[in-house]
Amino acid sequence: MKNSALLIFATILFSNTISAQLKPVKYADGNQALNGLSIKSAKKSSQNPGILLLPAWLGIDNASKKYAEDLSKLGYHVFIADIYGEGNYPKNTSEAGKQAGFYKTNYEAYQKRINAALQELIKSGANADNIVVIGYCFGGTGVLEAARGHLNVKGVASFHGGLGKDASRKTEPITAKVLICHGADDPFVSKDEVAAFQQEMRDSKADWQMIYYADSVHSFTNPEAGSDNSKGAAYNPVAAKRSFDHLLLFLNEVLKK
Repeated sequence: MKNSALLIFATILFSNTISAQLKPVKYADGNQALNGLSIKSAKKSSQNPGILLLPAWLGIDNASKKYAEDLSKLGYHVFIADIYGEGNYPKNTSEAGKQAGFYKTNYEAYQKRINAALQELIKSGANADNIVVIGYCFGGTGVLEAARGHLNVKGVASFHGGLGKDASRKTEPITAKVLICHGADDPFVSKDEVAAFQQEMRDSKADWQMIYYADSVHSFTNPEAGSDNSKGAAYNPVAAKRSFDHLLLFLNEVLKK
C-alpha cells in the first residue's frame, strides 16, 4: 500500500501534461538569447511570492516543468531559468558536463545568468523582495551561487546539488536562508566537499539546514534518472516526496503569502 501511494504521487507529480499556463519567455543576458518558462500563481496574493527554478545540467526538463506547475498551484509565481542559451543547449551528458563545468568555474558568469532570470521572474509579477531560488543538480549548485553572490532573495533550496566552491574564494556573510536536500549515498559529492560546505555556512553566519535522505543518490527527485543506485544517479520516490514536503515547510517559513 505504501509503495502504491508513492507511485501515485510520482505519477501525479511528473505527468508529461504541461499546463497551458506555462509560457515561453524570450529574454537575454547581453548578446546571448535565452528561453525560459514562466507560470503565474493560481492564487491571488498581495504578497506575490516568487520562485526562481534552476534546472539540472541538461537544461529545462520535464521534472522542472512539473515542479513549476505544482508550485504555481500552491500560490507562487515561478520562472524556470535558461542558463545555457540559444546555440549552447547540450545534446548529451558529455556536452552538459562541459557546459555546467564552465559555469561552476566561472561563477560570476553563472551568477549573472541567474540574475537575468531573476529579473524575468519579477517582470512576470513576483514581488522583488519575496523570492526563493530552488535548483536541482547543476541548478542546486546555482542556488548557492545566488546566495554567495548576494542576489536579492530570501532563501535558496538545493536538491542533490554540488556544494563546493574554490578554496581561494573569500567566504562572505550569507543573508539568504539555505536549505540543502541531499542524498545520503550521493557519490558525486565527497565527504570533504560536504565538510567544507558546512564550514563555509558556519563562517558565513548563514541560517542553514542540511537534510539527508536514506538510500538516495544523485538525482533522487527525477523519475527519468531510473532506479539503479549503483549508477550513482537514480530516482527515489520516498526521498522525492519528503524533500518536496521539506521545501514547502521552508517556503512557508521564508516567504510571505
